Amino acid sequence: MTEHIFELSEHTDTTVFYGVNNSNIQLLKNLHPNLRLIARGHVVKISGSEDESIRLIENLQRIERFCLDNNALSEENIIELVKGNAPDEIKFENLILHGVNGKSIMARTSNQQKLVKDFDTNDLLFAIGPAGSGKTYTAIALAVRSLKKREIKKIILSRPAVEAGEKLGFLPGDMKEKIDPYLQPLYDALQDMITPLKLKEYLEDGTIQIAPLAFMRGRTLSDAIVILDEAQNTTTMQIKMFLTRMGLNAKMIVTGDMTQIDLPYAQKSGLIDALEVLKNVKGIAKVEFDVKDIVRHKLVQRIVEAYEKRAKEPLPTKGEKENETQEVLILKKQ
Repeated sequence: MTEHIFELSEHTDTTVFYGVNNSNIQLLKNLHPNLRLIARGHVVKISGSEDESIRLIENLQRIERFCLDNNALSEENIIELVKGNAPDEIKFENLILHGVNGKSIMARTSNQQKLVKDFDTNDLLFAIGPAGSGKTYTAIALAVRSLKKREIKKIILSRPAVEAGEKLGFLPGDMKEKIDPYLQPLYDALQDMITPLKLKEYLEDGTIQIAPLAFMRGRTLSDAIVILDEAQNTTTMQIKMFLTRMGLNAKMIVTGDMTQIDLPYAQKSGLIDALEVLKNVKGIAKVEFDVKDIVRHKLVQRIVEAYEKRAKEPLPTKGEKENETQEVLILKKQ
């Protein structure tokens, strides 16, 4: 009798791989009755004959590859893989990765697809466009995919802590509790792509870091995908500070919506300034999203179009404003 150790990749989600109440491990035990299996953490101990142990390890390698690629694993999948068959898979041309429960996360629009393509050939990308067009969601999906492929060691997500036209005052709690409300949209996207226990593990060990922009100063960000969200609310100095954090084997994606700037009226957006300064720099790509890319509720596209239409209308002249005021006064007297 020999003993072998099969170690799962750090990016393999053990809750998916082992199944509910270790049901997948129990199935493997039933399929290999002459072997003894003990699964703990990311390690599977195998005891039994040498030949059968090696066959099981080969099966485990195929099963793990399927689990990593699809983020889902059923008993039917395991049986097919053990038989040496490839489980039926639905192929999507624009698939980025499989999220929680095997959910297909795809580049659904032409500009989302352009962002995916430009990501492969540029180290700095600007994704600009209206709310709901999938800028940040697609960027985070690309980062998670790179992490699972071991192309990088960490993901860093950041946002400027600027209130959207409201004064919230002092928020209760420790530092994390104070900044979390600003960063919740980033958590929402990650929860679609990574199961809760694995996401908690990544956040605790620093594989995924979510922090306000102010915390980026002084850092060199290497072996990472770094995403700056809501960049329209940065100042010129803030975005310059952020962009100069790029280290070796790093990519940056900067997202923003020019129509939702929450900075003081007289302050120029750092995103606008950066696009002007860097427009002729090689190695930088810019993807401009529009209302056709909006993938939220159908009303969101109509709302954005309505605001864009009004923004294009000429402003009333001084004489027209005076006439409108006089008409209102006459109506009130009547």
